[in-house]
Amino acid sequence: MATDTEGAGAQGMDGGAEAGATGLPQLDFSTFPNQIFWLVVTLLAIYYILTRIALPRIASVLAERSGSITNDLAAAEDLKAKAAEAEKAYEKALADARAEAQKIIGEAKAEIQADVDAATRRADAEIAEKTAESEKAIAEIRENAAQSVQDVARDTVGAVLSAVGADADDAEIEKALAARAKGA
Repeated sequence: MATDTEGAGAQGMDGGAEAGATGLPQLDFSTFPNQIFWLVVTLLAIYYILTRIALPRIASVLAERSGSITNDLAAAEDLKAKAAEAEKAYEKALADARAEAQKIIGEAKAEIQADVDAATRRADAEIAEKTAESEKAIAEIRENAAQSVQDVARDTVGAVLSAVGADADDAEIEKALAARAKGA
C-alpha cells in the first residue's frame, strides 16, 4: 500500500508539473474568447455607470460651482461698486464738513475781530477821556504852580526888601513880577 500512495503521490506530482508547465491561465490562448467577453462586459458596465451616474453628478457639481463662482463674482463686483460709491459719498461728506468748519472758523474769527475792534474803540475812548482829564488836571496844576510861584515870589521879594530896608508897596512888587514873568 505504501507503494500505491507513493505512486499516486508521484503521479500527482508529475500531473502538477505538467499543469504548471502550461503557464498562467490568463495567458492560455484557449481562454481568450471568454476573457475578452468579460472584459467587454466589464468595460461596458463601467462606461454605463460613468456616463449615466458618475459623470452627470460630477457635471452638476461643476455647474453648481461655476454658477456659485459666477454669482459670487457678480456679488463682489456689486459690493465693490457700492464700496466705491460709499467712498465717494464719504469723501464728499468729508469735504463738505471741512468747508463748513472753515466757514465756522471764518465766522468765529470775524466775531472775535468785531469784539476786539469794539473793545479797542472803547479802550481808545476811555484813554482819550482819561487823557483829556489828565491834561485838564495838569493845566490846573501848572496854573496853581504858576500862581504859587508868584505868591512865593511876592512874599520872597517883600521879605528881601524888608530885610534890606527898602520900602515898596504891593502894587510895585506885582508890576515888577509881571514884567519879569513876561521876560522884560
